[in-house]
Amino acid sequence: MDCTSAEILVDVGCFRLYKDGHVDRTGGTDTVPAGFDADTGVTSKDVVIDSATGVSVRLYLPHIIQAETHGDDKKLPILVFFHGGYFVVGSARCPKHHRHLNYLVARACVVAVSVDYRLAPEHLLPAAYDDSWAALNWAVSGGDPWLSEHGDTGRVFLAGVSAGGNIAHNMTIAVGARGLDAAAPARIEGTILLHPSFCGEARMEAEPAEFWDSVKKRWGIIFPEAKDGLDDPRMNPMAAAAPSLGKLACERMLVCVAAEDPRWPRERAYYDAVKATGWAGEVGWFESEGEGHAFFADKHGSQEAVALMDRVVAFIASH
Repeated sequence: MDCTSAEILVDVGCFRLYKDGHVDRTGGTDTVPAGFDADTGVTSKDVVIDSATGVSVRLYLPHIIQAETHGDDKKLPILVFFHGGYFVVGSARCPKHHRHLNYLVARACVVAVSVDYRLAPEHLLPAAYDDSWAALNWAVSGGDPWLSEHGDTGRVFLAGVSAGGNIAHNMTIAVGARGLDAAAPARIEGTILLHPSFCGEARMEAEPAEFWDSVKKRWGIIFPEAKDGLDDPRMNPMAAAAPSLGKLACERMLVCVAAEDPRWPRERAYYDAVKATGWAGEVGWFESEGEGHAFFADKHGSQEAVALMDRVVAFIASH
């Protein structure tokens, strides 16, 4: 074996990414089946949306829909959710993401679509973006009876955590720039970015050097065709070549961050840029003090995790 093939470029605990482009996943691979959740009353099921790629989604239906018959005026918002995991690990079947969605669906009373996009490096970016775009269009087209019968395409929310937050931003920009492929009109009311992952070729002063270097190495392997490296608009929304943030298709946005997350400087720069761009929507900021990246997945039920959930639920409920 070539000694360079065994050189580890990135080791973040849940995976090791090697110089030759292969990966060892040491975590983030556990899964749980869909079905009825006794704690929340939410029911879920898995649906393959593209037989060619195998891309699927996990759909969630709250108890209120299962218990009552609603007319068209009682349809519920649709939440399209993108999981995190560096674009390398995780899935819609991950126990932490599944638990989070069960509670969010029950609290916010939404029909949710959790996207199981393909992972890098086996499927190099932009595969995850392409899969997410296909899933979004499938969802707003009423691709399943749970959506066509119970989902309100006039109130669509996009949400994602970490890499999924990055995807949620990019889907919101894509809708604004080119419109949805779906024949029926749909309205993106809100976008929720939970600790979104952004970066850039020039390290920010407040950005930890080791963290920035790890992101740069990882990005180079999982997206070798990226334009301008980390300044590809999909990773750096503030890059010179990026579409104007004024193209954000949502009417409202909530940027949620953790004070101890090394991504905080980029997240703040993104929030400030959205406010300064002249975008007609409303953007909010919610910061969890004393917590790290995606803490709410591991600390479910903690005071800070509950406060974050309350803020997200309130955002969805407001008009």
